[in-house]
Amino acid sequence: MMIGRESELRRLARLAAAREPAVALIAGEPGIGKTRLVHELMAVLPPETVVLVGQAEPGSLSRPYEVLLDAIDGRPEVDQEQLAALADPRRSPVERLHTGLAVLAGLIGDSPAVVVFEDLHWADSESAALFERIADQRGPRLLVGTYRPDEVTRRQPVAGLLARMERRHTLTHVRLDRLSPTQTAAFLAAATGAPAPLRAATALHHRTGGNPFFLEELLRALPGYDVEALVDQPLPWSLADVLRRQVDDLEPLSHRIVEAATVLGHRIPFDLLADVTGTGEDELIAVLRDLVTRGVLVESGEDEFAFRHALVREAIGDQMLGRQRRRLHETALDVLLRGGASDPAMVAHHARGAGRYDDMVTAARRGAALYLSIGSAYQALQLAEMGLDEASDDTELLAAGARAAWLAGLLDDALRYGRRWRDLATTTTDRAESLYLLVRLAWESRETGAMRALTHDIETLIAQLPPGADQARAMTAIAQSAYLRDDLDGALLWSDRALALADEFDLPAIRLAALLEKGSTLTERPQTATAGREILSALVDEAEKAGEWVLAARALDILVQAVPPASPADYAESLERMRVDAERAGFESLAVATYFQGRARLAMRAGDLRAAIAALEEGREQDRSYRRRGRWADYHGVFLAGLYLEAGELDRVTQLIADLETVPNNPPTTIPGLAFHLACRRSDLPRAESTLDDLLEALTAQNWRSGEQAHNLVAAALELGLPADRLDHMAAALLDAEVWDAFRTLVGAQLAEAHGRHAEALTAYESVLEAHILHPAYRGTVRVAAARCLLADDRRGEATAYVEAAVPLLAGWRGWRVAQLDQVRARLGMAPADAPPAITGPAALTPREREVAVLISDGLTNTELARRLYISPKTAAVHVSNILRKLGASSRTEVSDLIGRR
Repeated sequence: MMIGRESELRRLARLAAAREPAVALIAGEPGIGKTRLVHELMAVLPPETVVLVGQAEPGSLSRPYEVLLDAIDGRPEVDQEQLAALADPRRSPVERLHTGLAVLAGLIGDSPAVVVFEDLHWADSESAALFERIADQRGPRLLVGTYRPDEVTRRQPVAGLLARMERRHTLTHVRLDRLSPTQTAAFLAAATGAPAPLRAATALHHRTGGNPFFLEELLRALPGYDVEALVDQPLPWSLADVLRRQVDDLEPLSHRIVEAATVLGHRIPFDLLADVTGTGEDELIAVLRDLVTRGVLVESGEDEFAFRHALVREAIGDQMLGRQRRRLHETALDVLLRGGASDPAMVAHHARGAGRYDDMVTAARRGAALYLSIGSAYQALQLAEMGLDEASDDTELLAAGARAAWLAGLLDDALRYGRRWRDLATTTTDRAESLYLLVRLAWESRETGAMRALTHDIETLIAQLPPGADQARAMTAIAQSAYLRDDLDGALLWSDRALALADEFDLPAIRLAALLEKGSTLTERPQTATAGREILSALVDEAEKAGEWVLAARALDILVQAVPPASPADYAESLERMRVDAERAGFESLAVATYFQGRARLAMRAGDLRAAIAALEEGREQDRSYRRRGRWADYHGVFLAGLYLEAGELDRVTQLIADLETVPNNPPTTIPGLAFHLACRRSDLPRAESTLDDLLEALTAQNWRSGEQAHNLVAAALELGLPADRLDHMAAALLDAEVWDAFRTLVGAQLAEAHGRHAEALTAYESVLEAHILHPAYRGTVRVAAARCLLADDRRGEATAYVEAAVPLLAGWRGWRVAQLDQVRARLGMAPADAPPAITGPAALTPREREVAVLISDGLTNTELARRLYISPKTAAVHVSNILRKLGASSRTEVSDLIGRR
């Protein structure tokens, strides 16, 4: 399969389709997918394209024209005399080169062609010369060469070829990099037919370095494609053999150093390697230089090295004796402990390898806390789990594991560690902290019953605690639970209680957490949103100064969602700031998934529907490769379905609804709301009637309302022609006092217009023309609706002004809103909004009209025009009328002025 090479394939396909001479060079390490990309290119070529693919092999340097001979092997149309001449060493090099070109010319003729020389780094000098001469040929052909940059040396023919080609031709360079973690997950999902577990996908990416060949080999070696089992599966013999060949011919000293390097870990400090192997600095430098040249190691930092492929390290380590590895681990551990300030992850790694488990647990505790503090959540989780393998009841490690798993997006692991942390907690501080995290995890898992039970546990705990830090933290946990369950009054009550204790006992961290819950709650209500925004804005600054990156990121997330900033620039700044803070915290869901939604909202604030859809599609494509649960399962699906409904892409909405139906515990109105909206847009009245009943029933189980949802669903129902009584009932169910005033006014105006109360509707529409909460497309729709109401009163001039004001607001939109605009424009006799602008002024005149206009400017009357041009006076009058209209002139004098200026 091919993953992550779509843009490269498109570039090559465009070159082939251009039917002009072109040269492309595809570079990349072994197994990166160069050959696969060539094969995919072959699959998209037109059938009349002549395709010639030749492969160089190790040892080709001694076989002239090896690549061409491979490309034409088995082709009966090749002239045998030419073939013999090509292989005849008695002929001059020039004669054989021209023979090779003649062979190609005979095969290709005038047809479009793609000629591929694979593995140019192994190509003989004659094949390299032929490649260069093919590039000089004219005709509709694409010449492609693939090579491995790390295997190109000055002694090989390809080195000079690449330099000359760069000077003499316009080259298209295609550099294939390793797959990203997301692309690795997509690869695994495509291979197995199901999304990959996040932990397994991440581990396999680290294990293979994102090399597609290594991934394929691992998958091929395991029947059933159990991705999680692949993480610890031994290397298949064939792959291990390929990898070990890289070090088979090393000198004994180099081999000893490579073996020590395999034990030292992913990052190999120079000084540590020297101490463990007892090698002098100059000698070690020489060995490392050779290993880097061979492509076994890379210099990953200052005085630090790493294996180019983790699997090379694994293959070498598998051949070592257990005692040998253990002695190296022990030596490395002693060196690190003597040094003092060592990376705790390295200490834990070598302590485990040496069997010194007390040292390992100590290092794991220190390392998990360190990595959490610097935002490396996945690394913190790995260390916590390493320590828990030996000390399974250690509450410090359980706390670190629960927090790290939550930040990394591994809800199942976070819940498992969080519950065990709570059950084993020996202090009230631990219990309060564990319950605070578990409330959040229950919400993200969409386990509302668990949230209620946890909240009851916290209330019981508060009754047992004296006033102080533990009680304040427990109160903050209840405030969080109330906010997440949309109990806004309860959230404010408990956050204020926690703030009072935080001030009384000087608890700055708890104060920030309580302020987050209070500010978030206030933003949910229109009348308190400004105060909530002020609290959160101040909180962000304080949290960043204190290094509380999770709190800062969560506060910024609320700021960019609940109360849109005053300008797109402010929004973009807040969004990027949220991403930076989330990355510092290792908060994967905010740094990635929520970020894409923010980009979509930013595009909507700019009135660009296409960009909003593209942002969500990109985010969803990344997420769908992973197996997720709770609210992160198809996190972008509902939002994206709404944008597809806006754009009129109804088949895509149908597919999204089907996808969302497979996700457990969707919010009650998700599926019925989308199904009703889709039925309305498809003009399916029976389906809309039945799904509206489902929606109204679902609303009774949902204690929050959305103004956007209300406006969009009422608009869809109006387009369908739903009866007025049903409209009123639906709107009443969709709105409550917590919905922003602008949306309640907008929906009220829609209903008034539907009932024929146009004056009332117009007043309401005009009151929200500039409502900041409405993005440009909504404000455009408001103007179109106001124009409809004005037309009902035959106030065409005012209606035209509103329509013209709506055009720029909807310029980047499409779908039903633009269709409504065009309908009103048609009633006003105007062209559709997306029609090309009409040509006006002198340029709009026909050649005959230009001739008449010149004569008008000379002062001729209609009768004189008729006589001069041999036309009737009536025809002359028509010409004059058209000229006046097109020029926007009211008299012949103005025509004379305009033509004169022209």
